[in-house]
Amino acid sequence: MRHGWWSRLGRRCLGLLVPLLALGAGAMAEEAYPARPIQLIVPYPPGGNTDLMARALQQSLSRALGQSIVVVNRGGASGTIGDAEIARARPDGYTIGLSPNTPLTAQTHLVPLSYSLDSFRFLCLVYDNPQVLVLGRDAPFRDIAGMVAFGRTRPEALVYGSPGQGSTQHILIARLLRLAGVDALHAPFTGAGPMAQAALGGQIMAFVESPSIPASTGLPVGGTFSRERLPALPEVPTVTEAGYPIIGSSAGGLVAPAGLPDAIAAVLQRGCAEAVASEGFRTAASRLNAVPSYAEGAEFRARFATESDSNRQVLRDLGMARD
Repeated sequence: MRHGWWSRLGRRCLGLLVPLLALGAGAMAEEAYPARPIQLIVPYPPGGNTDLMARALQQSLSRALGQSIVVVNRGGASGTIGDAEIARARPDGYTIGLSPNTPLTAQTHLVPLSYSLDSFRFLCLVYDNPQVLVLGRDAPFRDIAGMVAFGRTRPEALVYGSPGQGSTQHILIARLLRLAGVDALHAPFTGAGPMAQAALGGQIMAFVESPSIPASTGLPVGGTFSRERLPALPEVPTVTEAGYPIIGSSAGGLVAPAGLPDAIAAVLQRGCAEAVASEGFRTAASRLNAVPSYAEGAEFRARFATESDSNRQVLRDLGMARD
């Protein structure tokens, strides 16, 4: 009798324990990262260099992490709108961003922003693209010398674009025109995509961007801001060869909100390293004349911090800095 009672009690306890164990196992499974799709914010409109690089990385990163990567464009204000959204997102690894240098190393010296370098967890550098001088389809010149001559003989008739006031690209072309003694009209855009369309339509005559833009649009290139001629554009001289010693590139990588747990950051960093090294990403980057470049989080952040200090001084010299 007593044995039967204990037996029934044991079965009841076991019946309660099994669901609890299953619930606990389910909770542990849900905690495994990543357990659902990851949103990748691009702080520029579709069609620009950052967007093209994000979409080149998308498939390889998804494969490395075992989850879908959803690219979300948040263009405007030279990338600061999108980067601000990344900074204030929940630091759970499900909202990350692919940010170039401009919103993080230049815009902070131009306008008060809700974020700084300390607002982000730097995960990995993905690319480092030398910049090129892109010419409008109907521009009345085809090289740097022609642009300078046009600008000198027709003050303020030269109209150039940039993906925003104080962007890396704006700084480079402003320095070039200043060294050449040329006054020109600046037309800011929300990103390289709309800017390239304006160059195709004849609204602007020149702009600076990554080689991926002329590669994807067919626009002519008048010079490169690289140390040496680019293998993909061997016939195009450097800006330094034209007499203006200016070198610049657009680098970008994966960032997340500050406070991202180390364990999740480690997963993302491993996935990023695998994706950047993948044949798929490198093939896609090659088609865009882009340069894959991997660096881990600490090195990535240190590079942007150094560039930020340098940009502060350049913007002061150009009379554009707010401090």
